[in-house]
Amino acid sequence: MSSALNVETIPLADLPLGASHIEERGHRQVVLVVDDEEIIADTRVAILAGWGYAAMACYDAETALEMALVIPPEILISDVCLTGMNGVDLAVEIRSKVPDCKVILFSGQADSLNLLALARNAGHNFTLLQKPVHPVELLAHLTDFRPATRLRAKLIA
Repeated sequence: MSSALNVETIPLADLPLGASHIEERGHRQVVLVVDDEEIIADTRVAILAGWGYAAMACYDAETALEMALVIPPEILISDVCLTGMNGVDLAVEIRSKVPDCKVILFSGQADSLNLLALARNAGHNFTLLQKPVHPVELLAHLTDFRPATRLRAKLIA
């Protein structure tokens, strides 16, 4: 865990909250957020919850795997660099158990590209964002994962 974070701070009040596009027909997408830096995981969960996602945090890969078996996520958001199992291996393992789970990985280290390339060669296509990830950028990627029925309802409305 690093002692100094070089991350832009954005007050939650400054984010464009408005969960109506997520909560149409009562469905909230389940998002599993994994980061060994608890403050980062908890902050992402707070932001996602404000946007209407059913978000939960885990601080290591092993706990995330257990959680995914109990509550299968529709979206996994994970740091690549975790203690023990890395985020790419975590994503592969979760996808083996929850095949439709969408994956967003983030990292600030160049070594992550090698892990991602190995995963791609094995047929896994994950989105990789560079740290620090701005909440608006993360939310923009999440809108790509909205189920088509709710997106169609939004366009018609």
